[in-house]
Amino acid sequence: MSTYPEEFRYTKDHEWVRLEGDIATVGITDHAQQELGEIVYIDPPKVGARVEQGRMFCSVESVKAANDVFSPVSGEVVEANEPLAKEPEKLNQDPHGAAWLAKIKVSAPEEIGRLMTAAEYFSYIGAET
Repeated sequence: MSTYPEEFRYTKDHEWVRLEGDIATVGITDHAQQELGEIVYIDPPKVGARVEQGRMFCSVESVKAANDVFSPVSGEVVEANEPLAKEPEKLNQDPHGAAWLAKIKVSAPEEIGRLMTAAEYFSYIGAET
């Protein structure tokens, strides 16, 4: 289970979030990148965009398919990981680290409590396969 950091929270759509103060760093899980295969394009969210929990806020394309990425929290995008647009393969290499997608100033911190812990997510993806 070490693939899924304990301090993160996870969605059923395979996104992760790490909250530091009122800023949430968001990305897709290792499970998601494995399912997608070789990632070839990322359409990062726009800085200043308002996002809602459970709503699409960016997209990721692989050699297999294009997938929407849903925001695990509501708020405003304050930073996008722009280098990923030029090096999308980094999402396959380090999905829980350097390959985060966005940083969001959280407007509803209570939403974090509705997300899965690492253990719950690990069980969820085990049941999914």
